[in-house]
Amino acid sequence: MAKLGKRTAAAREAFAGKADVTVEEAVALVKSAATAKFDETVEIAMNLGVDPRHADQMVRGVVGLPNGTGKTVRVAVFARGPKADEAKEAGADIVGAEDLMEVVQGGKIEFDRCIATPDMMGVVGRLGKVLGPRNLMPNPRVGTVTMDVADAVKAAKGGEVQFKVEKAGVVHAGVGKASFSEEALVQNIRAFVDAVAKAKPSGTKGAYMKSIAVSSTMGPGVTVNVDNAAGN
Repeated sequence: MAKLGKRTAAAREAFAGKADVTVEEAVALVKSAATAKFDETVEIAMNLGVDPRHADQMVRGVVGLPNGTGKTVRVAVFARGPKADEAKEAGADIVGAEDLMEVVQGGKIEFDRCIATPDMMGVVGRLGKVLGPRNLMPNPRVGTVTMDVADAVKAAKGGEVQFKVEKAGVVHAGVGKASFSEEALVQNIRAFVDAVAKAKPSGTKGAYMKSIAVSSTMGPGVTVNVDNAAGN
């Protein structure tokens, strides 16, 4: 624990006085502080000027990061017959119908993304209380309710990231690994910010993007200049 304390203290010292920096500066700082024994995830948190309790202020979407996430994504697909076969051939980790529903109802959720064909939503709908809070419920708006299950599986495996604003108005996601090059992380962050910008809801009043911070799994966060991140 002492080593961790020294590492954290050193990172905080390096970050001292650094705020409202460019994306490039933030990435350099975060990478320098990511000294854990594992490949830390680089994370982004965006504080938005929305109240998601109102339907016209909900923010959600999906973005394909140009350099992937560096994470192995486990994909479950609810489908039958030929569509189930397509999902398996595309690389889905778990494929099923009522049998998969029963497994999930039993509390066994061994996947990071859930995809379903439209005809399966009657079955999947029963899992709303289980999948909803985990942001795993298939949704046509983000392409996870589709007949094109093969493409959906490949997209999920290839670095596609879903996002959804939380109650406090915050959107967060992993945008790569500390081992990525600075250029790759900058590209991923800008792609994510751009996607959130495009998802701006009609009911937003005042400033939409209030603040942006970037950090690694074990490191402190640094705030990023909103205009710079948004490419303004």
